[in-house]
Amino acid sequence: MTAIFVKAPFLLFQELGMTELLLIALVVLLLFGGKKIPELMRGLGKGIREFNDAKNNVRQEIEDGMKEKPASEKKA
Repeated sequence: MTAIFVKAPFLLFQELGMTELLLIALVVLLLFGGKKIPELMRGLGKGIREFNDAKNNVRQEIEDGMKEKPASEKKA
């Protein structure tokens, strides 16, 4: 019987060297072209920014909810 060990997904990227990264960059450049890559990066940046804004809003709402007194304490 053989045991199968599964690596964490991000451990795969630790084994990439400079040559592999350059090859990946070249393939991306060939697939999308030089003019399309900045548009893709802008879209990615907007998506990350919106995600962080939503995350911060949820955190703020939770913190505000923790500061408010429960309804049962307000009546007393």
